Amino acid sequence: MDLNLKGKTVLITGASRGIGLAVAKGFALEGCNLHLVSRTLVDLEKARKEIQAIAKVEIHCHAMDLSVSENINLLAERCASVDILVNNAGGITSGTLLDIPESRWRETWELKVFGYINLTRAIYRHMSERRSGVIVNVIGVAGERLRQDYIAGSTGNAALMAFTRNLGGQSVDYRVRVVGVNPGQIETDRLRERLEKRALAELGNKNRWLELVNDPPLGRLAQPEEVADSVLYLASDRASYISGTILTVDGGRAVRNAT
Repeated sequence: MDLNLKGKTVLITGASRGIGLAVAKGFALEGCNLHLVSRTLVDLEKARKEIQAIAKVEIHCHAMDLSVSENINLLAERCASVDILVNNAGGITSGTLLDIPESRWRETWELKVFGYINLTRAIYRHMSERRSGVIVNVIGVAGERLRQDYIAGSTGNAALMAFTRNLGGQSVDYRVRVVGVNPGQIETDRLRERLEKRALAELGNKNRWLELVNDPPLGRLAQPEEVADSVLYLASDRASYISGTILTVDGGRAVRNAT
């Protein structure tokens, strides 16, 4: 299937590892030029080398903390002409309401929730003026499958889901599509590292981390590339009549009766 993405320019945040890196590789293989954003230049350069080993495309790296509004404005100036924006940066702290102090709640929302909103606002302004573009928000299934031990994340993701649907209903008036992807448990380095620490503490062996994954759908965790494929499809002309929609990639877990 030809996604007709060749020659497009894509801005991807949180692009140095995990889902973001898989998305970057996917677009590169389709012939897209890339702007990659992450906090650490060393990680970005490593990602650049991995991508250049599989595809000959232009790659620009931006080492920036997108929880800082000034950085978002600078990035938007540098990348005003991008065809596709993929918001993917940031994780939100775990814990119950009484576990998380206000300062920590605000700190993690600054990057993921307000970072998504502010960068979307800045890039959307240019896309709407050109009457062309696609914005894909990689959010998270906790926004629809609420978790009390991840209350800041569930609430933030639910807000981003509402934001995506709301803007996606209006943006089509300017020939811009806004869509979202909700990944479930994905086998990323971050997840594996977290579970390895738990396995070492609880089971005495970090290599037993898979035992801590509770009844995964289809008997396995999803791979970052499976989320990336969904992002590429939604960003492509094959999804040209889809806006204000969020695709859940979790093997059906969000709608299972089991907890």
